[in-house]
Amino acid sequence: MTEDSILTERKGHILIVTLNRPERMNALDRSTLAAGAKFIKELNYDRDIRVVIITGTGDKAFCAGADLKERENMTMSEVRQYIHTIRDTFTNIENLPIPVICAINGIALGGGLEFALACDIRIASPNARMGLTEVTLGIIPGGGGTQRLPRLVGRGKAKEMLFLGLQLTAQEALEIGLINRIAPEGKLMEFAMEMAEKICNNSPIAIQQAKIAVNQGLDVDIGRGLVIESEAYEVCIPTKDRLEALAAFKEKRKPVFKGE
Repeated sequence: MTEDSILTERKGHILIVTLNRPERMNALDRSTLAAGAKFIKELNYDRDIRVVIITGTGDKAFCAGADLKERENMTMSEVRQYIHTIRDTFTNIENLPIPVICAINGIALGGGLEFALACDIRIASPNARMGLTEVTLGIIPGGGGTQRLPRLVGRGKAKEMLFLGLQLTAQEALEIGLINRIAPEGKLMEFAMEMAEKICNNSPIAIQQAKIAVNQGLDVDIGRGLVIESEAYEVCIPTKDRLEALAAFKEKRKPVFKGE
């Protein structure tokens, strides 16, 4: 592992994060998770970034999950610590106050798919394959897969994937709602950037509150969910962004949102 196992690049209000261990199919070792924790912490305070795109180096793998070669030499205590670390890392990604797009550029298995599940939107290349295959290794997903997958695709389909250790094609994943879109061949990042730029055209405060309303509302009954929605709406009312949108509508122009 080198300090370049995770690469970051800013393009306007968009941050591109690239897993950069192609020799290990961008698998997650402890050092890579530590580097990830660093950029996640920084993002919580960086108001200039409005969208994050996460992808992997190359065209073979987004992320093959845990680095099994590293795990061979772990003690049981170290394995437990690793699982807690990967789970907390994915939860912190899910809880980022800005949208996170996962650009799945190839294989996303085990922890790799769990990584993608923690993102808000998933776009895949046509050659992508994904699955939670842990049962074939005598374990179960430990990074949130048993919880996020059924919330996304339904209980029955999630159990089928988990019990059989299925690997889905991009088209199969699209059909069950596991991913949002399949990008044209060779244009995954272009497709992801186009979506990110469209998000950046909207009010960052409104986007943040919409994410909060959806994420928090899913885990409660609809009555409490409607309260959460109202509270999120209340945050938007006094903002300059809302007034800018009204002015732009009156003046028949596109609004310019500043996140204020």
